[in-house]
Amino acid sequence: MNSITLFIRIAIFLAVLVLIDLYAYQAFKTTFRASSFFRMAYWIFSVAVMIGVVYAFLTFSRDTPPQTSFSFLMALMILSIVPKLIILTVMLSEDIWRVGEGTLKLFAKEKPDEFLPDRRKFVSQTALVLSAIPFIGIIHGVLIGRYRYRVINKTLTFDDLPEEFDGLTITQISDVHSGSFDNPEKIQYGIDLINEQQSDLILFTGDLVNNRAEEMEPWIDVFSQLKAPMGKYSILGNHDYGDYVNWPSDAVKQENMEKLYQVHERIGFGLLRNENVQLKKGNSTIDLVGVENWGNGFVQHGDLKKAVSGLAHDSFKILMSHDPSHFDYEVKNFAQKIHLTLSGHTHGMQFGIEIPGFIKWSPVKYRYPKWAGLYEDLGRYLYVNRGFGFLAFPGRVGIWPEITVLTLKKG
Repeated sequence: MNSITLFIRIAIFLAVLVLIDLYAYQAFKTTFRASSFFRMAYWIFSVAVMIGVVYAFLTFSRDTPPQTSFSFLMALMILSIVPKLIILTVMLSEDIWRVGEGTLKLFAKEKPDEFLPDRRKFVSQTALVLSAIPFIGIIHGVLIGRYRYRVINKTLTFDDLPEEFDGLTITQISDVHSGSFDNPEKIQYGIDLINEQQSDLILFTGDLVNNRAEEMEPWIDVFSQLKAPMGKYSILGNHDYGDYVNWPSDAVKQENMEKLYQVHERIGFGLLRNENVQLKKGNSTIDLVGVENWGNGFVQHGDLKKAVSGLAHDSFKILMSHDPSHFDYEVKNFAQKIHLTLSGHTHGMQFGIEIPGFIKWSPVKYRYPKWAGLYEDLGRYLYVNRGFGFLAFPGRVGIWPEITVLTLKKG
């Protein structure tokens, strides 16, 4: 990116921030008319965020490992913008009402010199109270939410599940993004929680690192502690290929990939790259299939036909595919029946609202209709894990890091 393009982007972004700030400030101005302290504090915080944004734009580079300072600035920017957008929405609604009321007065010739009524204090107070909800939520998400692991249990029933596999338990984790970790005690807690599930099988569905294999080095001993009697298997996600780094040469990029393959081996995971393995219990088998990343809008390394090569058409199959868009675009209509697909990738955008039985929403749903949890289509199941780690924004608001435990039952 040349300096002129960078300058234009910074200028446009700052202009948007200033417009949001000017509008949101009206709520502070109306609520705290007699207090200059709160109005001054508002602008000190806002200007500090703008300076931070400029610094982040100027110093950000995909060529260096994730930096704590950049993550902090990302959190600060979100902490500033999201509550102000809530304020803006409320204030804009009031302004629509004010313009409507003023227009009626104008046509009725009532005080035409006072076209717009004054802002109502209680509306500004309401806007500030509502904005406090995401403000507190974001702080919680950064300090606590990003390591607030939760175990989600699901039972799936299949008529054609082999008898010996009735009751098979699978723990799925996804999107580790080890380059973002900064708390060894919390990571150890998460690994211990996975082992406590005592599942037959542990499956990891991609994005072990943010960009570089070396990000996993401090965590190899911890992840090597994972245990499952029937094995541990993994696939690659879009971040594992190092496509978001400007490598000095293709050879260096390939060297990084080879190191990442070795990392999977060192932590005891069988990495499936468009291939399959048979899982045996008694005299029965099921097929575990793993494809490389295949996602709508991404470089598609995955080859499902190659991955199922040699498998019986009617065998029971579990597929690991990082990106859930693969399910709709290819898997659900694939010639061979894929009984269960396990994906991740979306993180639930690390931001949303989930109240079981009432609401399940995240902005990511507008990009990925199947973005978290269990889905069924044409008799085939997809489970989308919300992710174990976090990326860019160092927090999780309402969408907690997930450890999934699936129990397969014969119908």
